[in-house]
Amino acid sequence: MISAPLRPTRGWQGLAVLLALAGCGERAAADGERIAPDLTRPETRAVNTAVPVRVGEAGPAFRACQATGTPRAADGALAVGGGPFDAAPTLGAIPAGARFFVCNRSIDQRWMGIVYDPAGTLSPACGVSAPVPAGRDYAGPCRSGWVASAAVRLVAG
Repeated sequence: MISAPLRPTRGWQGLAVLLALAGCGERAAADGERIAPDLTRPETRAVNTAVPVRVGEAGPAFRACQATGTPRAADGALAVGGGPFDAAPTLGAIPAGARFFVCNRSIDQRWMGIVYDPAGTLSPACGVSAPVPAGRDYAGPCRSGWVASAAVRLVAG
């Protein structure tokens, strides 16, 4: 038996177009989940856009920031930027020997989101040593920003 080739109907073509377009967008967020933009792509970042450091990303059973670090260089200061990319504005610096909390990393692992006390100590007042109910942007009272992963020596976590 010879059969004619299948030809899609107009409804089938519309469905195929919708399915193709559905794969082109970004992943939709689940309930309460925040999806970070891929800042490694130049078209998705602005030079003066600050990117908040996130705390509590591991869930309520873990500390808000799970590691601590110190600048790798024994001399000089570690620059703190407003986002996980080279063109981010500089927010401050951490002196050699100071300690800080490491809270998250950029998608490409080149940057660490940190929380730090200007005194250079791991202050409990920063509020990141204990668990938080859900992941959120860090809002103080200590300072926060982004440092190059290669310039950090992890001390704990």
